[in-house]
Amino acid sequence: QVTLRAGAQLDARQVNQYNLTLRAACPGEDTVEKRLFVWVTVGLRCDPPFASAEGDVVWVPADVAPRTPLYAVLPRPLGGVTVSGGCPQPLQGGLTSHGNHDTPLTLTRQGLVLAPASGFDRSEDNQTFRLELEVTDRFGHNCSGAVRVEVLPPRRPRVTFPELQRAVTVPEGIGPLEVVTQVHASGDNVRYALLAPAVPALFTIDEETGKIRSTRRLLAAHAHLLVRAYNALQPSDHATAALNITVRGQDPRAPSCVPAISVYGSGGAGNALGCGAQGLSWQPPRHRSQVPETVSPGSTLVTLSCTDPAGDAGSLRYALEEPLASRFLFRMEGPRLQVNTTLDYDSEAAAATGFQFTATIVVTAGGQPPRSTHVPVLVTVTPVNEFAPTCPNGATFTVLETAPFGSAVGRVAGTDRDYPPDSLEYSLEEGPGPSQPFAIDAHTGEIRVVGPLDPQRHKSHRLTVRVTDTRHDVNPAKRRSCLCEVSVRLQAVPDQAPLCTPEVQELRIAARLGSRQPVTRLQCQGSPEDLALSYTIAGGEERPGHGTAPHRDAGLSRPSRPGNEDRRFQLEGNTLFYLPDGPAEPRTYVLLVEVRGSPGARRRSAVVALVVHVTPRSTPVPPSTTSQHTTLQKQPRVITRTEAVWHPPAWFVAVLTGSGALLLAALGCVARNLLHR
Repeated sequence: QVTLRAGAQLDARQVNQYNLTLRAACPGEDTVEKRLFVWVTVGLRCDPPFASAEGDVVWVPADVAPRTPLYAVLPRPLGGVTVSGGCPQPLQGGLTSHGNHDTPLTLTRQGLVLAPASGFDRSEDNQTFRLELEVTDRFGHNCSGAVRVEVLPPRRPRVTFPELQRAVTVPEGIGPLEVVTQVHASGDNVRYALLAPAVPALFTIDEETGKIRSTRRLLAAHAHLLVRAYNALQPSDHATAALNITVRGQDPRAPSCVPAISVYGSGGAGNALGCGAQGLSWQPPRHRSQVPETVSPGSTLVTLSCTDPAGDAGSLRYALEEPLASRFLFRMEGPRLQVNTTLDYDSEAAAATGFQFTATIVVTAGGQPPRSTHVPVLVTVTPVNEFAPTCPNGATFTVLETAPFGSAVGRVAGTDRDYPPDSLEYSLEEGPGPSQPFAIDAHTGEIRVVGPLDPQRHKSHRLTVRVTDTRHDVNPAKRRSCLCEVSVRLQAVPDQAPLCTPEVQELRIAARLGSRQPVTRLQCQGSPEDLALSYTIAGGEERPGHGTAPHRDAGLSRPSRPGNEDRRFQLEGNTLFYLPDGPAEPRTYVLLVEVRGSPGARRRSAVVALVVHVTPRSTPVPPSTTSQHTTLQKQPRVITRTEAVWHPPAWFVAVLTGSGALLLAALGCVARNLLHR
């Protein structure tokens, strides 16, 4: 029987084959020699917490991209491994979930759990899926575990319209494919589509920009449109808005401006106005006017140049129409549209409107009845990176010195007064390495362990985190950042030594020739983290046994020898064996056995002392024909040793010391005279 030596560790990535030569011989027969090849393969083992009863847990946002890998059952892929579920399901791998056997997740045969092909349903909250999986290799070995996928709210805002209903009035005469108006929805990867009418009759919409164009030359009419905005990567994230478009006839008596822009008149009459723009560029809604949020109050956005068909241009009056928000943000100084207050981009109110502000300029001419023209203006505010991000300086986190790879340490929460507030990136000034066993998530700021922790060299680590803002300026190159210091302290784990009962044993065995003899089995118990205990003979001494002839130097001190110097004892696991070698003499061995926890674990060791008295097994005497026995009495041998010792008197020592001093003085004088000559 060939067994693995106690404490041995196999690593197929270093040595994957062992060649053993076995020899066997029976009395009176020839020796047989065979070779045994032991092939070491990469073992299949499901690591905790996947293999635990609760299983592993994965948190993913609801807006994760379709078919994104969410979890890997085996951190290091093995050849010939198949991953499957515990019960038949329509999906590959047989996934199961709480209360819903039609889970949208997908499992590959290589053990990757993928997000749904169409993404998660963002309209549902608190989605949880539990997957019970079984891993099988090509040798038939298997292990099982579970993973729970919890879907968190999306990290990014949902697709929303600032206005669910909107009315637009345009003059007749607009040609084909001209921009009539534009809708805007906030969110990520926004696309637009017309739900009604199903077949475009008068208008069509641009999928990417949301611009609504005419399909032919417009005459007086009325149309009701349903516009849907959706996330291209998450189609389930969508919003719908209603748009009423009225095409009105022209009134030749209304004021007009040059060049022409899209306007609508009052009292049921409309006209195509022409306006000249001066100062900041201004264009009708189909050509947005963009201004930075730092534009100062009093700045002119557009200057209108309008004429009255009646010939009285001086009687034209300019005013802003409702809503009240437009009258608060803008003001009219004659024909000039000016900024009334700061157009703040960094606010939820501005985000709700898509960072676009509308104003309608009413140009009114005198007379009865008054004749007026409406000039719509659309102003888009662009962001300016005004403020640098901030982060808590001097934060301290604590992590166990035995924390495994991927353990969470803490989270650095940066803030920024610019909008959006969560558009920050995190990085460490010093990348991961032997002296920096940590990494930080670029999006969440969470610090995790990515390397071995060495408490002997570093009791704590000082990290420098850089927080950089993104998407805070219309120019992506204009970014601000800040640095903050974070300390990570390593928390010591109390050492746990194995407990052995008893710690000292005195044993007696009768040696026999030929085979090895079991002596004792050690009873030791380690901590719950120790997978197996290792036993090693650490030392000891050998002493003569009782009943032997006294040593010729008996009575003098002699150094003790290691208890297993001649390798009479062998440990296999926790069992101690005695290996006889020729006729045994009565001997006493003192052995020290060191017991340690799992290999690689930083644990104290326990020492068990074994006192083994070895005596030869008595040999039976064959029966004799005579009944008389003579016992020879051994006479003790007396050894007399004489040592000569000389102890000089005190006066002799004093005279010898003085003579030596005088001799040295004389030699010094002679040397001095020779040097002078």
